Amino acid sequence: MSPRIGVVTFPGSLDDVDAARAVRLAGATPVSLWHDDTALRGVDAVILPGGFSYGDYLRCGAIARFSAVMETIVDAADAGLPVLGICNGFQILCESHLLPGALTRNRELHFRNRDQWLEIVNADTAWTRSFGEGARVVVPVKNGEGCYVADRATLDALEGEGRVVARYIGGNPNGSQRDIAAITNAAGNVVGMMPHPEHAVEALTGPSTDGLGVFASVLAHLGATV
Repeated sequence: MSPRIGVVTFPGSLDDVDAARAVRLAGATPVSLWHDDTALRGVDAVILPGGFSYGDYLRCGAIARFSAVMETIVDAADAGLPVLGICNGFQILCESHLLPGALTRNRELHFRNRDQWLEIVNADTAWTRSFGEGARVVVPVKNGEGCYVADRATLDALEGEGRVVARYIGGNPNGSQRDIAAITNAAGNVVGMMPHPEHAVEALTGPSTDGLGVFASVLAHLGATV
């Protein structure tokens, strides 16, 4: 039986269908999870997709963190469940305090939508183990509030503990401090990523198929931990 990967749908989610398709292409079974349901339906990992959860009212992800499903996900993540937050999902992870820091308005106050080069800095997480450390990949970014910020002590800790997962190269699209595009928690099971790997899984529609490695990584991780 293939691993079951949950994909949460919040009011305002846009990329849940794309994330489910990426999961399927990687060889797993996508499982739809509803924001107002506490049940995780026996999934082996969870993806919080991109979009505009609850219309981005208050702050991006600020309302989603109080949804019923997130109460369960926070507990499960603390117990080791692999969780990936993409774009708005990254914002939700920060609002839920599963990851430190915050995502704020892009430095130049413009929405950014372009293909973006990244360097994989940490290939030891549940969501990057299929990449070689230092690998360079190209995936799309599309965000208006993608500027990662944190105090200096937090940034230094992320760097010193190897918790920066990916950096922007070839130009920083949103002004994120230290070119940070993705980070992880100390255990390596929770990853927040501002770029969209689910939009780089097929040569026909993406700038590359590099994003498929993110979803293949969690399958490898689950196989190694069974």
